[in-house]
Amino acid sequence: MTVEPGVEELRELVAEFQPNRGHVMPALHKVQEKYGFIPRPAFEVIARQLNSTPALIFGAATFYSDYRLHAPPETEIAWCCGPACRVLGGQRVLDAIQDELGIGFDEHTEGDRLGLHVGQCNGTCHEAPQVWVNGKVRGNLTPESARELVRELKAAGE
Repeated sequence: MTVEPGVEELRELVAEFQPNRGHVMPALHKVQEKYGFIPRPAFEVIARQLNSTPALIFGAATFYSDYRLHAPPETEIAWCCGPACRVLGGQRVLDAIQDELGIGFDEHTEGDRLGLHVGQCNGTCHEAPQVWVNGKVRGNLTPESARELVRELKAAGE
């Protein structure tokens, strides 16, 4: 279980940022870098620090796919949604992964062991269709090889 930081700790973390200086994204990055995600209390703290609103800070965090609102799983699978992956069967690969994991996007398996989210194309299209496992490309997948990959990841955590 993830313990969220206290308000004072968050205030100290973002104290360097100033209003009207375009510091929303740097403040969000700093919080995520420290905790691995952006905990809910951070929206209010950053908003107060930047003389803004929690809604504006939350909007920025949810607009960009790089920000997380929940603690990351131990092993993260990012499915590439780029055009090359889609054309070469990426949807079938995704269906197989979701079926094998029993979860959808932005969900984790029991105990936060494995998680799945959408990844943006990173230019390794010669490996399409692909996923990234904790940032490492696993490509040229078929539905069956994707199922095998998930089985391997499950077995590694047992």
